[in-house]
Amino acid sequence: MVFSSLIFIFIYLCIVLPIYYILPRKAKNLFLFAVSLVFYGYGEPVFIILMIISVTLNYLFGILLEKHRDNKKKAKLLLAVNVIINLAMLGFFKYAVFAVDTVKLIPALSHLNTPQIPLPIGISFYTFQSMSYTIDVYRGQCKAQKNYVALGTYVALFPQLIAGPIVRYIDVAEQLEKRRETLQKFTNGVKLFMVGMAKKVLIANQMGELWAQLKTAEGNGVVGAWVGIIAFTLQIYFDFSGYSDMARGLGNMLGFDFVKNFDYPYISKSITEFWRRWHISLSTWFKEYVYIPLGGNRKGKSRMVFNLFAVWFLTGLWHGASWNFVLWGLYFFVILIFEKSVLLKVLDKIPSVFSHLYALFFIVLGWVIFDFTDMGAMGQYIVSMFSPQNGLIGEGARVLVLSYLPLMAVGGFACTPLCRKAIEKVFSVKCGWILETAAVIAVLALCIASLVSSSYNPFLYFRF
Repeated sequence: MVFSSLIFIFIYLCIVLPIYYILPRKAKNLFLFAVSLVFYGYGEPVFIILMIISVTLNYLFGILLEKHRDNKKKAKLLLAVNVIINLAMLGFFKYAVFAVDTVKLIPALSHLNTPQIPLPIGISFYTFQSMSYTIDVYRGQCKAQKNYVALGTYVALFPQLIAGPIVRYIDVAEQLEKRRETLQKFTNGVKLFMVGMAKKVLIANQMGELWAQLKTAEGNGVVGAWVGIIAFTLQIYFDFSGYSDMARGLGNMLGFDFVKNFDYPYISKSITEFWRRWHISLSTWFKEYVYIPLGGNRKGKSRMVFNLFAVWFLTGLWHGASWNFVLWGLYFFVILIFEKSVLLKVLDKIPSVFSHLYALFFIVLGWVIFDFTDMGAMGQYIVSMFSPQNGLIGEGARVLVLSYLPLMAVGGFACTPLCRKAIEKVFSVKCGWILETAAVIAVLALCIASLVSSSYNPFLYFRF
């Protein structure tokens, strides 16, 4: 089940929210845990068992880690076992097929059968959340959660379960016990949810359709190839950030405050800045639980380079079980090392328009690597972006570009803070709340119409 579906909006949410508000406070977490398992198991009920196993293991290890915290040797062993179990579960379901297919490239082992292992949706997200809990208990940054239901609610909470943001336990520990639902927070949650819904359904889905047509078409020409990958650049941003906004909005409706996950990344003037603004919760997780524990930049330049290599190799692999994701991670590793060594000093001295274009160029090129799992097709597409062999723009691409150009312009504007400021200015007038309410209703109506009339509603997070 996904947020941008009629089943979720008109059945699941309409049942869950009223019951949640009617229940006494002591029963709210149990209810959220139960309905989150229903949400997660929709379509694949067997994965509920996997979720319960994950919650139970991390619940027990949290208690053991706190009990033996003063015994550093034993606590470290317990943490190592916990991390290994979590990563083993993630590795089996997400990377076993990838590992076997890679081994099969060796001629002597090409006869091996590739296992058929279904991928549990969102396993990367809830595995990282679970590990953040036990690691923070080991570090003494939080107390072990003795209430099984409370920990289960944290791990399985449906707003952020399958698409993030990755919520650290220490950021919501108090909210699990003492949150308060208010009309203001609920109203803000509805508005934020609808902003995310508009991003996902009205922009991301449409850009996805354009990209799907230009990605495989022949003779697009240079302009057609660039427009295609720019469409994907818009699709992935509005899909990811839209889903995160919907998650944060749902969290507000339930009394939670989740961290902001995207901060206008396409206005960045360097790749370093881009990664401070893109998927913030993931970047923070790798910084806190991989980069800093490895030594960060405290042990010399060579060690810092290795630490960054490890982070970006793992970041790429986290996104999917395919070598193009590893290549994508290492691509940004190389750029970031070059920026840290030389380029940032130069970027600070040149006009901002040029540093902005530099960042956008490498961001967009990176999305080609991200989307093509076929290395040959990836190479051909990159060549088509720079080769005049097929002319400036093909006839089919020209028709598509002209038809989607207005929406691309809207998407480009919505990527900047100017859009938010313009909307806030409109709603700040006298009786602006009436305009705001009308806008929310209009967006809902447009999204419903789009979902009813189109079968194209991809879920980009499935492979994560």
